[in-house]
Amino acid sequence: MNARVLAHAGRGRARRAANGSTAEGAARAGLTARGVIYLLVGVLALQIAFGTGDRQADRGGALAELADKPFGAVLLWALGIGLVGMALWRLSEALFGVTGKDGRTARKRLPAAARCVFYAFVAYSVLAFAAGSGGGGSSDRQSRDVTAKVMEMPAGQWLVGLAGTGVVVAGVVIAVQALRRSYHKKLKLGELNPRTRRLVDVAGVGGGAARGIVFAVAGGFAVRAAVDYEPDKTKGLDDTLRSFADTPLGPWLLVLVAAGLVLFGVFSFALARWRRV
Repeated sequence: MNARVLAHAGRGRARRAANGSTAEGAARAGLTARGVIYLLVGVLALQIAFGTGDRQADRGGALAELADKPFGAVLLWALGIGLVGMALWRLSEALFGVTGKDGRTARKRLPAAARCVFYAFVAYSVLAFAAGSGGGGSSDRQSRDVTAKVMEMPAGQWLVGLAGTGVVVAGVVIAVQALRRSYHKKLKLGELNPRTRRLVDVAGVGGGAARGIVFAVAGGFAVRAAVDYEPDKTKGLDDTLRSFADTPLGPWLLVLVAAGLVLFGVFSFALARWRRV
């Protein structure tokens, strides 16, 4: 009897270890894929700021840029598979709990579920682009089309306004958490030497702040579109980034934000290496 109990317990531990290894591999692949996309979007935005870019600074532009590289098709498929890994990792967090304190609470698991849905959509769009069936369309057009369809629904204007407000709040939270270095709780800090830790902090603070600002501004455009009942005032990632060049600071503000997105790409690579999963 005791032998059977011990054998069952041993199999359970082995199964949990295997599941943990699978989730960790999926998470690290997903974080790497996310880093590639943000890095490319940041570079494209920098080219726009300096007047040398002819591609949109969004996911579609990043995929087109990658497709032009040697072994571009292979890289696109690898990117899509990595993002599938990200979605599966977030799904495992939603089902079984998040690493860290209070990881099994609904407060932690519901955001993981939302991230799962988001990254599943992103993975689908990348794989569709890799397969040659679209998926890399303009983020600006997609945003306007979705906004117009939602506004046609009952209380659609309110839904768009609430969604935009939610994105603004999310952007502010992302930026504040980056400035407070809240990501330290998710990192294996003991494996970082002082120099590497400083570099990770530069990427984490600068990249997270820039990402949060972009989210907040994009959400603000959605709120304005809802208030004015004009879907065309909604902006995707490319138009949102270009709007920074229309400020009194001119293209230099876009340069700063674009450099921040590049840093966030680098920070994602750091998370892929040192994040606790």
